Amino acid sequence: MTHNLTLDEINSFQKEYQANKQNRIAEMATVTNGVQKASFNTESVRELNRTFSIEIPTDNVTDQKQSGRCWLFAALNVLRHEFAKKYKAKNFTFSQSYLFFWDRIERANIFFDHILETADKPLEDRTVHYYMQAPDTDGGQWHMAVSLIRKYGLVPSYAYDESFTANSTSAFNQALNMKLREDGLVLRKLAKEGKDEEIEAKRKEFLSEVYRMAVIAFGQPTQKFDLEFNDDNGKYHFDGDLTPVDFFKNYFTDDLDDYVVLFNAPDHEYNKLYALPFEDNVEGGTPVQFLNTEIDNLKNAALKQLEAGETLWFGCDVGKQSDRQEGLLAANLYETDTLFNIETKLNKKERLLTGASGSTHAMTMVGVDVVNGKPRQWKVENSWGNKVGKNGYFVMDDKWFDEYLFKVVVKKQYLPKELVKLAEGKATPVPCWDSMG
Repeated sequence: MTHNLTLDEINSFQKEYQANKQNRIAEMATVTNGVQKASFNTESVRELNRTFSIEIPTDNVTDQKQSGRCWLFAALNVLRHEFAKKYKAKNFTFSQSYLFFWDRIERANIFFDHILETADKPLEDRTVHYYMQAPDTDGGQWHMAVSLIRKYGLVPSYAYDESFTANSTSAFNQALNMKLREDGLVLRKLAKEGKDEEIEAKRKEFLSEVYRMAVIAFGQPTQKFDLEFNDDNGKYHFDGDLTPVDFFKNYFTDDLDDYVVLFNAPDHEYNKLYALPFEDNVEGGTPVQFLNTEIDNLKNAALKQLEAGETLWFGCDVGKQSDRQEGLLAANLYETDTLFNIETKLNKKERLLTGASGSTHAMTMVGVDVVNGKPRQWKVENSWGNKVGKNGYFVMDDKWFDEYLFKVVVKKQYLPKELVKLAEGKATPVPCWDSMG
């Protein structure tokens, strides 16, 4: 059914608007200040403070700058807090750029796998289009960090510095993705012609070129370094001639398989394990999997892990109901319905189904305020530097947790046995356009 908008209708709209003086007040406030300032709900802010009943000792924050590496920053924050607790060095940091370098190489390789797997499908096929649209991107998941750490280890931040390109990735991404698309077309053609030997030769050639691009952009990856730091008590520590893998194996307990990603996607069946093979970054690495369950299970597990003195990785829709500069995450921070005199009622499930919301950012949970046995607000360590929030830290109200937080990474020991059993079972794969991605 179509409808032609008439001038008479527009005139009636204007009369209806002018008949209500409140519209004019809202117009003046919004035209001058913008939607967010005009709809800012001061009452929701009054309910937030920066006092937490459970607070893990942390200090400096990291800064991903103009890059989409939040998933790596959040994962390494969890590990550095573990290192800080064990070795009393709370400001020790790891190089995100080091793992990011290898991520670009690994993703190029797995992109070629996907291209060859789908070579019999047309370019306009939805899956092929997904792979071609963004062959090698910044964003990622917890399990992707696990795969990289297991294979390439860890290095301190001073042993592999942040490069200009690591801090601002758009130009490199454009060049790399243009190359990978072209490489993908070559491999598709060879696959259709059944030239398997030529495929492997070309893949090796292409990967060598990607490696060259990455080294030019980020610098040669560290192979050995000397571990050197002063702990919080001023005691000096030195361990020389370490490889990145040695560092990880010698200074950490490899319990990465003990973590489970709990997801809250009400548009999917609860208490079911899902796989996202299109987001795997390392061939033969840890597969990206989510155990979808009720939000209370995420909350209870997060509470237990924080109570045990362990921080946790989580993913959320950070752009919704948030004040970046003040570091506020509150479900009713902006009363836009009141401002525009409308009523919107999309729930979490409907927002996922319509693409109105999804997981866009990863951060680290480092505290919670529990009152009368229930969480009231949560302390969040972000990776946007110390000039946003309170020295880089955000505060999240519990309602925002319900509405805009989607996943938490928790250890199995803090989960009910039935959820652990599900997490260790067989995962159901979802397509690349799924809302979980």
